[in-house]
Amino acid sequence: MTDEAPVRVFDALKATPAPVRYLLGGVLVNQLGAFVQTFLVLYLTYRGASVSAAGLALVAYSIGSIFGTMLGAEITHRSGPRTTIMVAMAASAPLVASISWLSGPGTLWPLLAVVGLAGLFTQAYRPAAAVLLSDLMPDRYQVMAFSMMRIALNIGAALAPLIAAVVILVDWDLLFWIDGATALVYALLAFALLPKKAADPAQEEGQGADGAPDGTADEAAAAQAEADTAAAAAADGRSAYATMLRDRKYLLYLGAILLGSLTYAQGHIALPLELAEDHYPTGFYSTVLTVSSVVLITCELKITAYLSRLPKHVRVISGHLVEAVGLAVYALSPRSGAFTITGAVLVVCGIMIAAPSMFAHPATFPAAVKARYIGTMQAVGGAASALAPLFGVYLWTRLGGGFWLLCGIVTAVAGLFALAGVKQPPEPGPAKGAEPRTEGEPEAVGGTS
Repeated sequence: MTDEAPVRVFDALKATPAPVRYLLGGVLVNQLGAFVQTFLVLYLTYRGASVSAAGLALVAYSIGSIFGTMLGAEITHRSGPRTTIMVAMAASAPLVASISWLSGPGTLWPLLAVVGLAGLFTQAYRPAAAVLLSDLMPDRYQVMAFSMMRIALNIGAALAPLIAAVVILVDWDLLFWIDGATALVYALLAFALLPKKAADPAQEEGQGADGAPDGTADEAAAAQAEADTAAAAAADGRSAYATMLRDRKYLLYLGAILLGSLTYAQGHIALPLELAEDHYPTGFYSTVLTVSSVVLITCELKITAYLSRLPKHVRVISGHLVEAVGLAVYALSPRSGAFTITGAVLVVCGIMIAAPSMFAHPATFPAAVKARYIGTMQAVGGAASALAPLFGVYLWTRLGGGFWLLCGIVTAVAGLFALAGVKQPPEPGPAKGAEPRTEGEPEAVGGTS
């Protein structure tokens, strides 16, 4: 336990700056219209495309998404988060809207190109949003901020299928026009409401008590700016990623993201297959998803606040272990639907315990490399999501109920990777005869080894 007072949900909401509210609002609006990945296969088969062609289009979108996060990280590093969000969303809007015009016969290759580019630009905003969130939110509420972003994404993900169900009754093509329109709205919100650059608290506090400029603070700020510039120059190009590859702790963290994302996705891939095999009604899976969404949306902020005094490594290992138990409980689904509901609740509880800290971790690195660390994490998660159907379908068809025990074991291993990846060594006390560190002196940040 830390000595700090516990974080309270109301205090975190009250401390949230207006630009962060605009950012989260834009994320929600964009997610409400995010129909491509969910409905692309159904739409293309409805328009007469073969199942293999529709699957190929989905693969193109997934590949574009993976590279999109890396592209977004680079643009964010060079041009800033606001510009990245505007460019990514403005480019995504016409690409997504044009999918309906390229879904006819004889247009497979143009369609694949457009869908791949749509995935590229649609996901490019995510590193920028994470960087801006971490820059604008007070340090004390960083994990809460990422929990807020997750809730905005999950609310959008829960409501988008309901909106789509109504839109489809009118016209299938409207799905992609609305998706493009929400992306354009997000670009306009970013242009009008997001700051060009996050305020620097050190500059805001650069005056002494008498209101005159504090020369010492100015010199320290100048020295810090020079150090940041040097660090940024050192981090340019290949050297930043080379440094990342030498960071064993961060590689373990990325391994946890990869394994955890692979197993978590099985709740949307292998679980429907399991329930169909067990002859549950079609609506039962919708009930499981609804229960999970309601628990997550209503409880995550409170749980994040309640656990805020625990060290980060304790939160991430505990969450992974709870999720591992929930995945293993899915093996009992043939006996009773109550086990399925129980497993789903345990899985979402594990996610609420671990995920905010896991997603906030790359934002603790220095500003010179933060965007690239965030982008790499998101690219690894995207790659896991793309591989998850192959992993899930192949192994579930061969292992049956044992598949869920394997998922539980893999998730527990991911928890051990996360524990090793985010745990920081205890700070050594001051050496004998040495002066204690002053309040303004910089200290190490992030998870570099």
